[in-house]
Amino acid sequence: MPAEKTLRSLWQLAGCAPEYLQHVRYSGSSAQLPSVHQVGAVASASIAAQALMAAQIWQARSGRLQQVEVEQRHALALFRSERYLRIDGQPPADPWSPIAGYYQCSDGRWIQLHTNFPHHRDGVLRVLRCDYTRAAVAQAIDGWQAQELENRLADAGMCAAMIRTPQEWQAHPQAAAIAALPLFEIEKIGEAPPQPLPPLSSGRPLCGVRVLDLSRVIAAPVAARTLAQHGAEVLALGAAHLPNIPALVIDTGRGKRSAQLDLRSSQQREQMRTLVRGADVFLQAYRPGALARHGFSAEECCALRPGLIHVSLSAYSHRGPWAARRGFDSLVQSATGVAYEEGVAAGLDSPGKLPCQALDHATGYLAAFAAMVALQRRAIEGGSWRVRVSLAQTGHWLQSMARRGWQDDAAELSAAEIAASLQATPSAYGQISAVAPAETMSDTAPYFALAPARPGQHAAVWQTGENTGPATYY
Repeated sequence: MPAEKTLRSLWQLAGCAPEYLQHVRYSGSSAQLPSVHQVGAVASASIAAQALMAAQIWQARSGRLQQVEVEQRHALALFRSERYLRIDGQPPADPWSPIAGYYQCSDGRWIQLHTNFPHHRDGVLRVLRCDYTRAAVAQAIDGWQAQELENRLADAGMCAAMIRTPQEWQAHPQAAAIAALPLFEIEKIGEAPPQPLPPLSSGRPLCGVRVLDLSRVIAAPVAARTLAQHGAEVLALGAAHLPNIPALVIDTGRGKRSAQLDLRSSQQREQMRTLVRGADVFLQAYRPGALARHGFSAEECCALRPGLIHVSLSAYSHRGPWAARRGFDSLVQSATGVAYEEGVAAGLDSPGKLPCQALDHATGYLAAFAAMVALQRRAIEGGSWRVRVSLAQTGHWLQSMARRGWQDDAAELSAAEIAASLQATPSAYGQISAVAPAETMSDTAPYFALAPARPGQHAAVWQTGENTGPATYY
């Protein structure tokens, strides 16, 4: 099965003990969603990797082995978790801007706009000098060449990508920078004594682990949600002035508390330093260098808290000419040739897309997996650790796999399959129905102890242990 081979490669890349792989099995149908890319294998393997790592941490803390099972169709539903969210039985408001999507330029090339945040929408309209209607945007774009418009929008800090073929992307300097990187990096960046996880206070692998989650939209919030489902205390930290997408806050906010700090304030930066001193994992998804301007680079955070696991997630990676470029899953698909290939395979006259936000979700699970690997290394050999992942590195991994026939062993998820993957939770938003974790674990079933919170609902403090430094068990 492709998932088995894919998991084996992930496990080997992380330097994990190969004997643990015998404790994973895959069940149910092997059918994936219609796509020429190995989306099913990526979904099953990335979810299995983090679950197996949680099981390994559980054994280190409890002495007990357990079995992990992943059902691929459920994994695919989880890779579409935002699509199946319901609030009191109703879908949330559509977050997509009316002008987001694909447009054809004067040279016949396609470009994609991503305008779901108001400041991105307004910035695009300023560049195009047109009204906020799809017809007006299409007419304005018809006066641009695609490459010229992509460059102009990037220079303005906006979110767009020209549709490239895979061959065009491979010739791009950013593709060369990404090709020189591993899928994920786990790097020791500071000294600290070994810090074993505390004696178990509950039957959950990550109980006692504190995670500071500075992220929005899908990929990094999925990583923090994954750590929460294994028992970590996760504090999602945003700011009132930063836009977000309510449906995604709900879907990825399960298992987390939510607080707000404004890092433009010196007083609130000091509150952040206090939180960092008490954290085990610091997870952020701002562009490379953005938090460093406020004094929270990986090195500065690890100086505040020796032994910290610092996880950074970006769009196009931390290297190359596009390192600081804004991006989202669909834009990375467009820039790297994925959208081109999917459109050709589906017989479209326009670009296509993967059947789910696979780059987002896979990168989130890989980030959670790598963070747990780093936690285990810290327990044994000490040190502060940096984990780095990006949507483009995940895309490069996906594109390195053999292509499939678009409909080979593929089928859309049925209503029955979707219903079987859902769980209901009362929350401050109403009755939430959302996709449950896809893995089954024989000893420590993953679950969310907290319903999704409203942004800023909680104080910016840790619940467990002292708030002024590492917990007393270190």
